[in-house]
Amino acid sequence: MSTLTLRPGLGWTAARRRAFLWGLLPSLAVLLVITLAPATALLVTSFTPLSLTDAAGTFRFDDPLVNYRHLLQDTRFLRSIATQLQLSVSSVALQLGVGLGLALLLNGRSKLLGATRTAFLIPMVLPPIVVALIWKILYTPDVSPLHRALEAVGLPVRSLIANPDTALWAISVADTWQWFPFTLLMVLATLQMVPDDPLEAASLDGANRWQLFRYIVLPYLRPVLVVCGLFRLIDSFKAFPLIYVLTDGGPGTVTEVTNYYGFIQAFNFSYWGYASAIAMVILAGVFALSWLVGRLGWNDHDKR
Repeated sequence: MSTLTLRPGLGWTAARRRAFLWGLLPSLAVLLVITLAPATALLVTSFTPLSLTDAAGTFRFDDPLVNYRHLLQDTRFLRSIATQLQLSVSSVALQLGVGLGLALLLNGRSKLLGATRTAFLIPMVLPPIVVALIWKILYTPDVSPLHRALEAVGLPVRSLIANPDTALWAISVADTWQWFPFTLLMVLATLQMVPDDPLEAASLDGANRWQLFRYIVLPYLRPVLVVCGLFRLIDSFKAFPLIYVLTDGGPGTVTEVTNYYGFIQAFNFSYWGYASAIAMVILAGVFALSWLVGRLGWNDHDKR
């Protein structure tokens, strides 16, 4: 049997750290190639007027901040940020509410509840494009079973994705349907760890179910709800497939979020430098939210 030979003066802790470092090097190299290199290229491109319509003046750095100055004056870009915030806040709030409510209802150990919990996890594992196609059918009056059922009871409804007043909410509902199982799963795992002693003691003292939830269960759930909300807030920037399939950014620009506006600038108008600047703004926002996750979530957990 081979043994680990330590060099003179090299302790066990130092040898272990060195072994971990060598083990991480391949993963770090792959991470460098697939994330840092494209991000660097994106940053460099954002400083240029890169455009397929002007190949001669592609890589010019005489005015590197011109794209970012234009962003501050672009009312359509600023409106897309407001649309993104509306979609993110509404979808995350719905996901937390639905996930928490169902977790409280499904918190048990029976086989029926276990099967029901498994069924609720199905939307989360579906590809986003499949989810978008499902809801495209549900929102299209000519083929939608939902619309036909409403018409049968005398409640005809216009297409929700063709109505400027409801299009963004329709996307939010579809996004909630796919991702509320994430909150459901996290909250259920936390509920399984809530100790029985405080609940039994409070019940003996005459506390009702609302008081048990408000003063005992909710404090246990609050940290995981914060982490779920922040993770889903970060992930809400990736609602592109839903918007592309359901509304194509319309009606008008009602559902045109920031990443979709960047897509239009890059692939419809070939303004790749400008689109790269939009992508860098999105990337900066995601990094800020990731830092917030670390501050409010895992770092506090590690300290405790």
